[in-house]
Order: sequence, then C-alpha cells, then structure tokens
Amino acid sequence: MLYNDNLPVRFPKGTFAMWTVYSFTGASILASIIFSLLLFLSIDEDPMMQLLFGGLAVIFELGKFFAWYEFGERRARRNYTGAFSAFAFYAVLAAISIGGSVGGINSATNQAQSHVNVQQSKINTYNMQINAIEKQIELNNIAAEKYIQMERIATGVARIQKANNQLRQQQQTLAAERDSLPVVNQGSVLGLIDSLAKSLNVQTQTAQLGLVVFLSVLLDFFAAFFVGLIGEELRFRNQFRRVNPITIDAFNTAEPKEPELLTKTLDTSSEVEQREILETEPEEPKNPYEKAIEALSSNQVNCTKRAVTRFLKISSEEVDDIFKQLLEEGIVSKKPNNHYQWHGVAQS
Repeated sequence: MLYNDNLPVRFPKGTFAMWTVYSFTGASILASIIFSLLLFLSIDEDPMMQLLFGGLAVIFELGKFFAWYEFGERRARRNYTGAFSAFAFYAVLAAISIGGSVGGINSATNQAQSHVNVQQSKINTYNMQINAIEKQIELNNIAAEKYIQMERIATGVARIQKANNQLRQQQQTLAAERDSLPVVNQGSVLGLIDSLAKSLNVQTQTAQLGLVVFLSVLLDFFAAFFVGLIGEELRFRNQFRRVNPITIDAFNTAEPKEPELLTKTLDTSSEVEQREILETEPEEPKNPYEKAIEALSSNQVNCTKRAVTRFLKISSEEVDDIFKQLLEEGIVSKKPNNHYQWHGVAQS
C-alpha cells in the first residue's frame, strides 16, 4: 500500500528479470552482428578489406541499436523533433543491417544447400550412365530383330546378346555404386524451405528468400524491442528513486506506545499553556507563489511548469503567472531550449 499522490504503476524489475533481458539483448545483437559479418566479409578476399568491412558491419549494428535507445530517450522527454531524427537514423541503419542479415543467412543457407546439391549431382550422374546403357541395350535389341529377319541368328544375334550381357553387368555395377553413396542429410531449415515451397506452390528459391527476409526482420525487431525495454526500465528506476514512495514497510516496526487519555493530558498541562494555545492565532495560508518558491527551494519539484502544476494542483494559467513573476524577480532564468533554470532566492 502506497501513500503518495504519484503512485508508480509497478515496482522495478528484479535481478532475474533484468539478467534475462540483458541475456536476450546480447544474444540477439551478437547474432545480428554475425550474420552481417557473413555478408560484409564476403565482399573482398583481401584481409585488410575484410577487416575494414567487418569493422563497418559492427559499427552499423551497434550504432543502429544505440539510435533506437536514443529514440526512446528523446520520446520520453517529449522531444519529438529529436525523436524523429533518431528514428530516421535508425531506419537507415536497420535497412542496411537487415540487408546484411539477409545476405548472411542466405549465404549460410546456400552453403548448406550446396552440400545437398553436390550429393544429388553424383546420383544424377549415375542415373544418366544407367539410362545411357539402357538405351544402348534397346538399340542392340532392335539390331537383333533385324538379324533375325535376315536369318543371321547364329552370327549377329549371338554377338549382340553377348554385348547386352556385358552392358547389363556394367549397369548393375553402376547401380550398386549409386546405392552405396551416403544418404543426403537434409537439415531442418532446408526441410522447412521445401515444405514452404510445396505448400505455397512457389519455387524453392522464392520460399528461401521469403524465409530469410522474415528471419532477418524478426531478429532485428527482437533486438530493438529488448533495447527499448532496457531504456524504459532504466528511466522507470530513476523516476522511482526520485519519487521515493512511502510504504508501510518504511515505518518503524517497534511496539507502539499506549495511547494516553485526553483527561490525563489536560491535567498535566498548566492553565497558562492552555491559554496560550487558545489565544494563538492560526497561521495564514500561503499563496501559490509562496508555495512554489518553497517547493523549488527545497528541491521538492523540478523547475518546470508541468512539475509545479502537478505539485500545487493548480491551473496552467496560474503557473504561467508564477513563472512570469519569477522571471521578473530574477529567481529563475530561461534557457535557449525554453527550459527554466532555478537560481534561488537572494538572502537578505
């Protein structure tokens, strides 16, 4: 239970939650950097150029996430012009990063697909040789029929049958070698790509490109979400410490004193003290201007119109008059960015 006007919506996240957030953020940023490096390092074979392009990929990735963090900071300060510029900068870097991730993931997928293609090409080669032998056997059979029509069975047909037997043996040998090849292990990603291509009735290359783009965008947004979550949590913690809500736990848990009776208190007080209490005039209530100076002097509120309005619970017009009077008396000054700076009341 909280006894404060500015009640926080929630309490700061615990250690386990923050370590989980930091772990997910670091893993997603690292994955995004690695996929971008796969593309940028393949641009040139020169080690010096690879170092330069690799550094460029890392700078783009880290700069992108810092731009997103800065976007959240400026939006929280209601600096919408600065937030728009930070978002535009993030969008440019995100487009480069997503393109790099697409290229990196696509390169890794193509490399896995190449092993399958090499193995499949070997099988296709054996199949072509077997089919060629089968066609040669068919041609020999046609020639044998002509020898039979010419009644040259003893000479022509016998020779063709002997040649066909040799071709059959060669065909069986090739089939055995083909069947002895190791089975092609298709990875889960390649299986998913084939399944998507069949279900969407598109080519395998189209399904692969769509899946790669989806994974790259999802990875980028995943990392950006957790970076924004860290920024929001840090801002909330600072606000929570500044507000410092009063809870029941903050009170002393010592045993309470027994309540004293009113008659006992009246008996112990003297008549002079009672007369002074009765004759004491009540203190005149302070006007909003005096309350504002007192609150600003004791650092109870920040030197902003919004903070003073919420603290005094008065209208914005009254606050404008208060700050106008403070400016005239030189107690506050106005910065170039339209923020106010507190100087304090001069001691007389």
